[in-house]
Amino acid sequence: MSDSTVDNASAQHAGCPSAADHDRAFPDFDLLSPLTIRGITLHNRVVVSPMCQYSSEDGMADDWHLVHLGSRAVGGAGLVFTEAAAVTADGRITPGDLGIWDDKHIEMLTRITKFIHRMGSVAGIQLAHAGRKASCLPPWKGGAKLTPDEGGWDVVAPSAIPFNSTDPLPVALDEKGIEEVVTAFEVAAKRALKAGFKIIEIHAAHGYLMHEFLSPLSNQRTDQYGGSLENRMRLVLRVATALRKLMPDDMPLFVRISATDWMEGGWDVDQSVVLSTKLKEIGVDLMDCSSGALVPHAKIPAGKNYQVPFACRIREEAGMMTGAVGLITEVHQANEIVTSGSADLVFIAREFLREPYWTVKAEQALDQEPNWPIQYGYAVRRRPR
Repeated sequence: MSDSTVDNASAQHAGCPSAADHDRAFPDFDLLSPLTIRGITLHNRVVVSPMCQYSSEDGMADDWHLVHLGSRAVGGAGLVFTEAAAVTADGRITPGDLGIWDDKHIEMLTRITKFIHRMGSVAGIQLAHAGRKASCLPPWKGGAKLTPDEGGWDVVAPSAIPFNSTDPLPVALDEKGIEEVVTAFEVAAKRALKAGFKIIEIHAAHGYLMHEFLSPLSNQRTDQYGGSLENRMRLVLRVATALRKLMPDDMPLFVRISATDWMEGGWDVDQSVVLSTKLKEIGVDLMDCSSGALVPHAKIPAGKNYQVPFACRIREEAGMMTGAVGLITEVHQANEIVTSGSADLVFIAREFLREPYWTVKAEQALDQEPNWPIQYGYAVRRRPR
């Protein structure tokens, strides 16, 4: 991405509605306001962003996932997403990734969704395929590619271009392989419905397979899936179309994108606006706007609200709901993103790892009665004897 494109993104953020203007038009809209998307109402705009736990065996969720996700629902978040759930076994980042490629995964996921809903939150699932970034060690073991002796497997990509120059070459998907990917997302979505999830998100960001097809840095195909923007968008649009057709009309569909690769000649915010417009026509309800992670050497100007301009621009130009994510930690920071009209939802990741009750603290900070779970509420409101 060029410097001028980055500057344009910042300028677009500056052109978003001011908090004062937005509040005059929508006086009741803030971080703690409910939001209805199709037939689902979130009781606030706080989202637990998908965060990989690398703690599954053969893709199975277990008690760790129940406690991890359940505690954030107890803590009051309006929407709680699972980590990226692999739609195929070879689409896992690591052997410890959550999976939804087999019916055996449904039972424990159902237990998790039931608990999240019991706590008044909405359960969402992110469906993913890691593409050329698959077959790695977990980050606390260095994240390097697994060797065959370590149980590594062949990985696939749009083109035979590795993520790191030292990585083995990925296998370029042929059209049969692409059809199998589309089918894998469809079947995974059907399992997600059986497990009781109320929102599905397609992971098309962070250098994983869907993003790899979007970016000309990783997609050098010469067939109908490469070259032009229309062709590079084709797989994401196909997957979104397939899922929208099988999902109930009242069930929201999100897509997470990396709005820019932060590299000259790569995927950028202008193309993201075009993609978002096309996805809206298909019936996607919200764009979850992240950035980067396609190539290892990109220079990302990470800082407070650094990705919010992308959510704002897509919201304004594509005319659809967006979510902002990335280094959002403070309550008033998150609230301003909503009241300014920059985004409709705020996705919070690492801060929720540090503080499962972040939403309760937000309620206190914004002068609202803290919505403690009933099992705790009596105790925390009592005066000490």
